Amino acid sequence: MRIRVGRASDLLVLLVVWGGLLLLFGQLSTGFLSAASFGSVANRIPALLLTATGMTLLMVTGGIDLSVGSLLGLCGAVVGVAMADWGWGLPAAMALSLGVGVALGGVSGLISVKLRLPSFIVTLGMLEVARGLAFLATESQTKYIGPAIEGIGTPIAGWIVSPAFLLALAAVALGQAALSYTVFGRHLIAVGANSEAAAISGIAVDRPRLWAHAVLGALTGLAAVVNCSRLGSADPNAGVGFELSVIAAVVVGGTSLLGGRGSVARSLLGVLIIATLEAGLVQMGASEPVKRVVTGLVIVTAVLADNWRRGR
Repeated sequence: MRIRVGRASDLLVLLVVWGGLLLLFGQLSTGFLSAASFGSVANRIPALLLTATGMTLLMVTGGIDLSVGSLLGLCGAVVGVAMADWGWGLPAAMALSLGVGVALGGVSGLISVKLRLPSFIVTLGMLEVARGLAFLATESQTKYIGPAIEGIGTPIAGWIVSPAFLLALAAVALGQAALSYTVFGRHLIAVGANSEAAAISGIAVDRPRLWAHAVLGALTGLAAVVNCSRLGSADPNAGVGFELSVIAAVVVGGTSLLGGRGSVARSLLGVLIIATLEAGLVQMGASEPVKRVVTGLVIVTAVLADNWRRGR
């Protein structure tokens, strides 16, 4: 009963914070509280939301992946090369992007899990590998794709949201259902909370971690397709700093950096808070350095809040 009350209070706090940001920027910026503004925010967050869903599952196990920004750039580069240079259709290019995401996510997981190395260090190295591969794949050039991919990120006729947004919401629903109602989800939480106890209870502790890395890779590959659809092109520089926004959103949503606790639904609210904060700062004319400072402060504040919750 106490756990349920705690979860409800965490959700309420996030809703209050998000609502407070909406009211704040609504007062400071004319036109912020409009359907067009909400639609713009909704159609900018699908890539972040997809990746945050996978990151939540991984962080619940006690792991983390710092390479998702570079992996987003690499998978996008693969999509650009496949469609612009090889003449592939969108379904085949999407499948290739998912495959690349799973492969690199799986490699990071294998190295980290099997060699008992910190995922922080392994994925920091993979960050550079993926970015280098993105530049090699595109020969350091932007690949223009155009209408063949833009439909995914374009609002549906008569709606203010795009198919990409609906796809991201579906991923959130599936991720939350997997975490809350499946054996796989219970294993993720058990491994993150206490891997030794999980092993004693008969759980193959390596398997959930490997799957979490692979799922995050797949969702990052899907996010790359969404990102390309929004831009109409594939840029090898795409995703620089993206990992900070993903981690910030997941941590703000209450997922512990130490593992054992997390919620995909609350990560959705974390994404909305980060996206609203960024959109509000943009409308107020804040520079990129200011936005990075604010994002960093949000991460530190969320970590302090997590530490306080654990202390309680």
